[in-house]
Amino acid sequence: MSLCKIIRLEGYIQSTYLAVYPNKIMLLDGCCRADVPMVLNYIKTTLKRPVTDLKVVMVTHMHPDHAGGAHKFRQRTGCLIVSADKKKQWYSGIGGRVMHFVDINLAYYVARRQGRAFKNLYYSATLKPDITITDGELVPYFDEWQVLETSGHTDRDLSLFHLPSREVYTADLIIKLRHKFVAPFPVYDPKVYIQSLQKIKALKPSVVMMAHGRELAIDQVTFDTLITQAPKYPRTIKDTIKHKLLWRKKDNFRLFKRRRNE
Repeated sequence: MSLCKIIRLEGYIQSTYLAVYPNKIMLLDGCCRADVPMVLNYIKTTLKRPVTDLKVVMVTHMHPDHAGGAHKFRQRTGCLIVSADKKKQWYSGIGGRVMHFVDINLAYYVARRQGRAFKNLYYSATLKPDITITDGELVPYFDEWQVLETSGHTDRDLSLFHLPSREVYTADLIIKLRHKFVAPFPVYDPKVYIQSLQKIKALKPSVVMMAHGRELAIDQVTFDTLITQAPKYPRTIKDTIKHKLLWRKKDNFRLFKRRRNE
């Protein structure tokens, strides 16, 4: 029988999950920078535990609401940061730094849409994990949790499967809006994204824990719908701008032809 209790907290712009054991705690994702005081206060005040009980912080991918608090948690608690085994930083080079700036501002946009007060979301574009991990491996010191590579949203997305309960945390793989499930934005590799959905479906999880939504049972029919409706082409800011410019170019060309024929 597992001694793990999974707790969902309301983060700045995302749901945050803690795996709480009698002698250790794991944070299933790195949160926003603004979430660090809230999470640590919950451990101290509600759980009545020392913050040093936080032993591992997972980082499923590098977006502001998943990696933004990781380094701060390590500074405050001495925890280990565990993330995907990738040689290259997600926000590498000049283009990566531009993308980092854009992603932080997209997080601010989401916060404004949710009516959140302004908070500092800046975090390093470079992640320095203590341990890197690959598909199928168990989380260090938390061997009830299996890591699954579920890329597509970015090139390094991870999901976390709790073996005893068959609950799975999928980060941004699936987004739950008010009345429907949707794919995230961006989707960098649609083919891999669909494979990731199929991987989670094949688990037949008892519950899916989403970063944007909450914990819910998702049936096989809903998974099939998500797979069928998944993007067939990349959906990134760059691609969106390109398609809009192409659409305007075609529209202007049609207008030019019409006026020429009048």
